[in-house]
Amino acid sequence: MKRSLIPVFLLSLALPAALQAETVTPLRDGWKMQSACSLQAKGDAIAAEGFATEDWLKTAVPTTVLAAQVANGKFPDPYFGMSLRQIPGTSYPIGHIFSKLPMPQDSPYRCGWWYRNEFSAPAASQKPAAPQKEERFWLHFAGINYRGEIWLNGHKIADSTQVAGAYRTYDFDVTEFLKPGKTNVLAVETFAPTEKDLGINWVDWNPAPPDKDMGLWGAVDLVASGAVTLRSPLAVTHFPGSALDTADLTVYAELHNATDHAVKGLVTGSAAGVHFEQPVELAPHEDREVAFAPDRFPQLHIHNPKLWWPRQMGEPHLERLTMSFSVQGQPADEQSVDFGFREVTSELTANGSRLFRVNGKRILIRGGGWSQDMLLRTDDNRLRDQFRLVRDLNLNTIRLEGKLETDEFFHLADQQGILVMLGWCCCDHWEQWKDWTPEDLTIATASLRAQMLRLRHHASLLVWLNGSDNPPIASVESAYLKVESETHWPNPVLSSANSTSTSVTGESGVKMTGPYDYVAPSYWYVDREHGGAFGFNTETSPGPAIPSLASRQKFLPDPEAWPPSATWSYHYGSGGFATLKVLDEAMEAVYAKPHSAADYERLAGTMEYDSERAMFEAYSKNKYTSTGVVQWMLNNAWPSMIWHLYDYNLDAGAGYFGAKKACEPLHIQYSYDDLSVVVVNSTYEPVAGLHASVHVHNLAWKELYSSDATLSAAADSTQRVFSIPEGLYEGADRIFLIDLTLSDASGNMVSRNFYWVPGTLTAFAWPKSEYTHTPATRHEDMTALANLPAAKVSARAEIEHTPRGRELRLHLDNGSGVLAFQISAAARTPSGGLIAPVLWSDNWIELVPGESRTLTALLPDSAPGDTIVQIGGWNIASETITPAAVIAPR
Repeated sequence: MKRSLIPVFLLSLALPAALQAETVTPLRDGWKMQSACSLQAKGDAIAAEGFATEDWLKTAVPTTVLAAQVANGKFPDPYFGMSLRQIPGTSYPIGHIFSKLPMPQDSPYRCGWWYRNEFSAPAASQKPAAPQKEERFWLHFAGINYRGEIWLNGHKIADSTQVAGAYRTYDFDVTEFLKPGKTNVLAVETFAPTEKDLGINWVDWNPAPPDKDMGLWGAVDLVASGAVTLRSPLAVTHFPGSALDTADLTVYAELHNATDHAVKGLVTGSAAGVHFEQPVELAPHEDREVAFAPDRFPQLHIHNPKLWWPRQMGEPHLERLTMSFSVQGQPADEQSVDFGFREVTSELTANGSRLFRVNGKRILIRGGGWSQDMLLRTDDNRLRDQFRLVRDLNLNTIRLEGKLETDEFFHLADQQGILVMLGWCCCDHWEQWKDWTPEDLTIATASLRAQMLRLRHHASLLVWLNGSDNPPIASVESAYLKVESETHWPNPVLSSANSTSTSVTGESGVKMTGPYDYVAPSYWYVDREHGGAFGFNTETSPGPAIPSLASRQKFLPDPEAWPPSATWSYHYGSGGFATLKVLDEAMEAVYAKPHSAADYERLAGTMEYDSERAMFEAYSKNKYTSTGVVQWMLNNAWPSMIWHLYDYNLDAGAGYFGAKKACEPLHIQYSYDDLSVVVVNSTYEPVAGLHASVHVHNLAWKELYSSDATLSAAADSTQRVFSIPEGLYEGADRIFLIDLTLSDASGNMVSRNFYWVPGTLTAFAWPKSEYTHTPATRHEDMTALANLPAAKVSARAEIEHTPRGRELRLHLDNGSGVLAFQISAAARTPSGGLIAPVLWSDNWIELVPGESRTLTALLPDSAPGDTIVQIGGWNIASETITPAAVIAPR
């Protein structure tokens, strides 16, 4: 009897990190796309050979509908200026959260959109051990937003009640309808999320695309297997002793019998040089988890394992786990994944703060909030560039809020020792639990199960957050915890990113108290109630981050407009971040009133540098009273003037270098609260023979105080080295210039830090604190810096070909008797265009009188051979330098 709807395997089992190459046929290319409103035909006809698609849009998958239209030139770049507002369907009020609003009646995305692909399927296996009747073919979908109907060769595979949920993955058994060795037609109608769906959302970070990111945003693959599939292998590590010389592995995998008869077989596995196996019999269509525990398989007591560590703790060594299911000695399915010998735990400290440990050792989390591209476009080269920036920043953690990245993202995190915090998003139906239907809970838990199974083996994962701004209600939290237990999620779970306790799991031990807008550097030290350096702050920052002129030219039609135009403000945030009023008022009060876009960029850069550095330094000084801080944000989903350490175009601004300075492995820093100078060792090895020095000058460069000390820094330590005399700071209008250096036993400088500190710090209106920031009742006075005497700095540069790539060396010499303040350098094209990413050794620096320094910069492959260097600063003449070319010796 003909069936229009076949049984489907809907456990959302994740495709492996690695499969035998012959089992997977990626269905990336050859797709066409069309609006259902333009079609009269039904799915059976669209998914049949010969259906006319001459006027359909050509595309590749994964792609959202709008991303495909943009790639085909149907609309101008939606990231440039206000072009997004010119796209049909972008009529929601500016600044509103579109995911909470219905699609406009005239939106072209109210209709379904069809994706269609004609592809050649591999021929059925001719191996005697894998007869055609035992070979199964699966369609794997890694992400469909939000609902879908799937048709293959004229047959409906699944409807929109079965395909629902942006973060679910699907494996459909299509053996009955696939034509091996012939042309097949796959058609998928996708439907955008409504305001009552658990979709992919954008909140106050940036606007939202008018299609709400509808479409096939994840990969589509045809997967071949035998009668039984093996999915989601996992190796969980536990160290029975603190010496870490023995690791107990527990191994899991998910089995599914795709046939209507019982199957006997053998599950085998190998990891870290040991082999393990057990026989299994599966009933018809049975799903079962298989487990290997060290109490039954003593070979899983691994002696002297090589461990996986995050950055600055050690090397991120990875092992390989391979598992297979075989019938009568012939493999039915096999998967391999990377894993690490590592164990992540967490606890509440005496002050109630969430403290994480990796392999039993405490770690101060220093991270940034990550976002995918607003159109969910993927680019592995861009992804690798961003991980280079994260490493260069000396961060150890990335936080994902509801934007669950590609497999390649997590592979890079594993390989490079970057921890990942992840969980669900805030601010729309995801946290409107009182309005949930039973279907919402089904979709939410199925989405969680899919992501647990997809991600759980990764060594880089730190913690899962079941909520973001708010913890789930008890029934939902319990449902989530059940899924996490059933899938053996091997890492801590928190109820949310804020401090609200729940009746199910109690205290979270984290806070989400802001600020998100500009605050003076001293805030991070003196605040005791909000975002200051105590506890674990899951998202916070000093707010705006103004991109460079070269970067603004790529997304603004008026990049030098002054005052800033409405086009500029469209690239701010929304809600409380729709203006930069807090930064602007502080800038004028503390430093100076800008008179041009260039003035504004320079002043804002100095403020970003100073406060970003102070934020990370305050948390470092107070470890482990402070246990973690996440800069909100690390990057942007589209070109933005707020919340990034590097901008959408991968250009590193002043805040980047302040954060990089603060998080360097061995670091010397100044404390605004107690006038101390502190050395922070963020490595996990003791360092002896360090030499620290402090020199304090006034603006006339008269030395007011100096001191030297020799010290040893214990592993993962913070220690006070000097205390600057308090009486030095008398006089509210005075500014003190503090120059700190730290050298190793061989005399090599390992840390250099320079501060400009007012005699009287900002006074804060604590009772008026809100989620954005704490306002000032009296700003500090740094206006004298605008009148520094001119310094004469000479500069020359060369570019050398090295094993790392092309390295630019910039030699700076301050031959004058005055301080050269906040010197910035940028590699540019000859016309002044952006080159990014560029990894500078240091930037936004000071040169004391008579000082010479050399900065290095690793250029990207895209940098032209005639790259120039632009130099500027507060009190030096701007200059453009043409580097000399140096041929590296053979």
